Amino acid sequence: MEPAGPLNVGSVARLCANFAVHDLRLVTPRCDPSDPDALRMAVHGRSVLTSARIYPTLLAAVSDCSRVVATAGRLDHGTIPLGPPEAVLPWAISGSGQQPIALVFGREDHGLTNAELLLSQRVITLHSSDTYPSLNLSHAVAVVLHDIARLQTGPSPHAEPVLVSPETPETEPAGPKALEACLDDAEELLLEVGFLMKHTARARMAKVRGLLQRGLIRADEVALLRGMVRQMRWAVRHHRL
Repeated sequence: MEPAGPLNVGSVARLCANFAVHDLRLVTPRCDPSDPDALRMAVHGRSVLTSARIYPTLLAAVSDCSRVVATAGRLDHGTIPLGPPEAVLPWAISGSGQQPIALVFGREDHGLTNAELLLSQRVITLHSSDTYPSLNLSHAVAVVLHDIARLQTGPSPHAEPVLVSPETPETEPAGPKALEACLDDAEELLLEVGFLMKHTARARMAKVRGLLQRGLIRADEVALLRGMVRQMRWAVRHHRL
């Protein structure tokens, strides 16, 4: 999210190549990905760097992803739940494989905002010293990709087993694009009927979003809810209630 340093961007591209990640997405980068420093740091990951896609918003970048995991260095996120990598990453890679998963890393200077964190289904914080918990961007990427690679190649013979509930395509968690569209429709309806006021709508809908995400709402359930909301909105507009 808005990477500022070409050295970091190049290092992340190299890490992607190290761990066989081919899809690097940059959200409104504050540096030029083709900067000579970025290309130099990418080494054999230059193809990842030169093919990286740039997006105007985080939602646009993760809209086609079935599972979205964000990273956070700070702990003051209000009601946003944080989990350790060993609990979250097995869930992230246990999907059907038909859609990509997203690993979201924040800005070098102040990470992700709470609104951006709410676009993810899980948020992880990496284990580090309490006196200086913030990791360099590329270092955080290295830790997470290494943990995922370790999970994909099988556990150590001395590792504690991690149980992950099996999921089918029908029970896949709702993606951020579908959830945001449903919430937008619901907010419009609730404003029309007077349940929400414009000056408090954002805060109240954030609570609804948090409720749905904590409940791990599925894609088919979001589709059902959105259908209900749109039918009610149609009825309100045509005076059928």
